[in-house]
Amino acid sequence: MSAQTLHHTPTRRGGGIGPALTRHRGILIALAVFIALFLTVDLISPGPFSYFEFSFMSGGGATLALAAMGQTVVVLTGGFDLSAGAVIALVNVVLGNGMGPDITSQILFGFVALGIGAAVGAVNGFLVAYLRMQPIVVTLSTMFIVQGITLLLMDKPGGAIAPEFMSFFVGDAIPGVLPAPVVWIAVAALVWTLIKSSRFGVGLYAVGGDEEAARAAGLATAWVKFRAYVVAGLFYGAAGAFISAQTGSADPLVGRSMLLPIFAAVALGGTVLGGGRGGAIGSIIGAYTLMIAVNILLVLNVSAYYSSVAEGTIIILAVLAGSLNRHSPLATYIRLGLLKLRARSNGTLARAHPGTPNRPLLPKARKMDMGVPASWLARHRDTLRFMVPAWIGLVLVLGVTHLVYGNTLTNPGYFNSLIVLSSFLIILALGQGAAILTGGLDLSVPWMITLVGIVVAGLVRGADDAVLWAVPLGLALGTGLGALNGVGIVLFGLPPIVMTLAMNGILQGAALVYSGGTPDGFASPAMRWVMTGHLLGVTPAVWLVGVFVIAAVVLLGRTTFGRRIYAVGNSPTVARLSGVGVGGTLIGVYALSGFCAALVGILLACFSGQASLGMGDEYLLPSIAVVVVGGALITGGRGHYLGMLGGVLLLMALSTLLAGTTLPSSVRDIIFGAVVLGAVLALRERSH
Repeated sequence: MSAQTLHHTPTRRGGGIGPALTRHRGILIALAVFIALFLTVDLISPGPFSYFEFSFMSGGGATLALAAMGQTVVVLTGGFDLSAGAVIALVNVVLGNGMGPDITSQILFGFVALGIGAAVGAVNGFLVAYLRMQPIVVTLSTMFIVQGITLLLMDKPGGAIAPEFMSFFVGDAIPGVLPAPVVWIAVAALVWTLIKSSRFGVGLYAVGGDEEAARAAGLATAWVKFRAYVVAGLFYGAAGAFISAQTGSADPLVGRSMLLPIFAAVALGGTVLGGGRGGAIGSIIGAYTLMIAVNILLVLNVSAYYSSVAEGTIIILAVLAGSLNRHSPLATYIRLGLLKLRARSNGTLARAHPGTPNRPLLPKARKMDMGVPASWLARHRDTLRFMVPAWIGLVLVLGVTHLVYGNTLTNPGYFNSLIVLSSFLIILALGQGAAILTGGLDLSVPWMITLVGIVVAGLVRGADDAVLWAVPLGLALGTGLGALNGVGIVLFGLPPIVMTLAMNGILQGAALVYSGGTPDGFASPAMRWVMTGHLLGVTPAVWLVGVFVIAAVVLLGRTTFGRRIYAVGNSPTVARLSGVGVGGTLIGVYALSGFCAALVGILLACFSGQASLGMGDEYLLPSIAVVVVGGALITGGRGHYLGMLGGVLLLMALSTLLAGTTLPSSVRDIIFGAVVLGAVLALRERSH
């Protein structure tokens, strides 16, 4: 042994424990939490832990564990996959509808389940890896497309799964000793171990850690990302097969409530939601930990309505636990604040140079070029290039509608109805559009709408005099909750998709708890008049929309706040160096989004006369679709509200046209998802 070897050996051994603990901190914390919660369940349960409970627990968390493993593979590359729950539901419906009683059919459909997941994953992977589209918008679009296909195949629960198939997955591997779910989770863990130790597994971490460096080192990053989505799809297919065996039937909506728990399990398992660190073993532990946490609530007779609150809170706390360190945004803000206080107390706080501008350097339209005034068309050429296609599409759809139904373009009532029905998306486009312009996304819109609608309708209860204070209270509630989204993103460094998805789950639980599962409030006559009455020949909502559009155009295009939004979207770093308060701008943006969602919740209650659970669910994808179709860049920095308005009117006119056909309502999800993908793809080259 050489002297050099002797010199380095003790260092490697002595210093290896600390780095190893740091590297596996996430999974060790997850394991410690799991053990603590398991002991808590055993302590509060009436009897000793039995084989029945072991079997029940192993089966109860297996579907979530498999789905979380798939999500982990994508997250490690720095992506997000919002289509996971939709794929699980599609697999469940296909198996419930097609599986026969014979063994051959059961084996065949087991492979079909994996094939469906892999196929959807391949579509996602191709669009993300090779066409370089944003994972969020791609997987959100495919989520709605797959949901539409699922509802076309089966619009209500039904079907049946062969008993042998069920026993194979959720029965006993060794009766009284080893449940089958434990075996399948062990097999999945072995598969992950093989993946992690392969060149592909190393590539996952390399791409998630620093994609540009990995590419420079010769790694085929696109191929790694493509395979990641395919492998994730295989895990989703396995989860769909498992839940089919677990329930014994098919339910087209079975996957809708799974997205939040999937991300919570991944975060709880120690995987960093940003890529490069973590692993699927931790996600297995996270899935079972989450299941035990929910079971503790049930044992303590806590309402099941709190489960989504618990899941949303857990995902926020889990991400915070992995991100709070000396380099976190919160720590940075605290250090800067302390430095400023110390500088002020010592009288050494630097004063601005006399020539330094007192306002932030914000981008403005160039009005002069070589001393020659530029025309309005020249100044706004780029904006018009992305904004006009939505309006051209609107004209084409209106023309087709006129040809199909006749007299549409000469009927004022059609345009009145079109604007009234579009009013909800016109308002949401401002809030969601502002978030997208900063490079973010607000996934808390659905239950922000629902919660505020339920609260306001419950406070009004048909009394016009209560409207004067209930409506402002509802708007303030939405604005405050939106600001909380911004605080989580700014101070704690949570990705917008994580923070708003968790907030959506918390708001869902809050709405269920507040209403007791059955909202009983209703709108007053004055509220209903706004959406159904007449004022100067049109519905009052039309005048409201007109005022709102003017205010939105001024806000984004003529105010300092609007210019800051574009500055942050183009480059937060450059914006910060130019004096823009990036943190305050982001908090303001999400507060604006919350205000818009709250206003829509109130107007929906006005329109239908009452608020209902889940009434905001159908507005998530459309609120993003109208922004993208209107020419906004999904990664931020480009877009105009008038383009978003054109996107709203285009999609609503298209929906109105389709409503007169015999196509099922589920086709709308498919069309909206395809339109978003098409719009992003069409504008992709020009966005670089």
